[in-house]
Amino acid sequence: MEQSGNIQQNSAESLNGLAVTIDDLIAEQKYLPYLSLKGNYVTSKNVGNVKSVFKGRGLEFEEVRAYMFGDDIRDIDWRVTARKFTPYTKVFSEEKDREIIVFLDLSATMVFGTRRELKSVTACRVAALLGWLTLRNKDRFGILIYDGKHTFYVKPQNNSQSLMYIFRKIAQISQNILKQSYAGDISEALDLLEYHRKGRNTIFIISDFFNYNKTKSEKIAMLAKKSKLYCINIFDVVEEVAPREGVYAAQYDNQKVIFNSGTADFRASYYNYFKENREKIKKNCQKFLCKYIEIRTDVPFFKQLRLS
Repeated sequence: MEQSGNIQQNSAESLNGLAVTIDDLIAEQKYLPYLSLKGNYVTSKNVGNVKSVFKGRGLEFEEVRAYMFGDDIRDIDWRVTARKFTPYTKVFSEEKDREIIVFLDLSATMVFGTRRELKSVTACRVAALLGWLTLRNKDRFGILIYDGKHTFYVKPQNNSQSLMYIFRKIAQISQNILKQSYAGDISEALDLLEYHRKGRNTIFIISDFFNYNKTKSEKIAMLAKKSKLYCINIFDVVEEVAPREGVYAAQYDNQKVIFNSGTADFRASYYNYFKENREKIKKNCQKFLCKYIEIRTDVPFFKQLRLS
């Protein structure tokens, strides 16, 4: 499933919004002060900065309950015991780390942009910032990258070496798709994400959700049942508003199309097509209790990324 080819070190020079370099992704950490990540989905026993739903000897007092065989006698609440004339013990909640997984869609429709940078570049930068945020919070960060044909998965880990490895792979694929992109469907890749997902965790799906349909909705609903889910919709301004009046030529999947954007009917149908697709995603996110976030490529993404 992994793409073939060596992972090469990239230069610090940016690729003008067409792709990302490792240095671009490393530099995203400067936007950390803009973000916060709340929640308490926990899947491991490692101590972190997030309050756990697990109970045990830890950092925060949770409750007092009747003493049970096997409880640590050091946790006996002697005041309540004396008042009740029966042993009572204190229960604590531990702080443990979360498992954060990013689904990064780099299929053919993401290789598009008319302002500032391609959708694929914005998506890569968002993924990088989430990686830095996870590392700062002492959580575990993993990723599944989908280029429309191949998938590449890195299981969640809590170390800078793993994060740099992920950045190298993102940069490699970001540059590869400029040469060869694939018009895939994220539905199958979401099945693979469900296969790799273990326990309760937080998942970010970063995509343009092109041709959002019932199948994609069902996949997202399945993930949302056991995970805290964020759907981050990346879009270009031309996908929101038709280009200025004129005759245009476009090419996709080796097919050329010529259209006139000057007619009222065209501009209305154009606007409604993308609006309806986005409304489908919004409604489904509300239905399945997912967090929905829109990010437009010509606006600084960190100003649009509201996680709480």
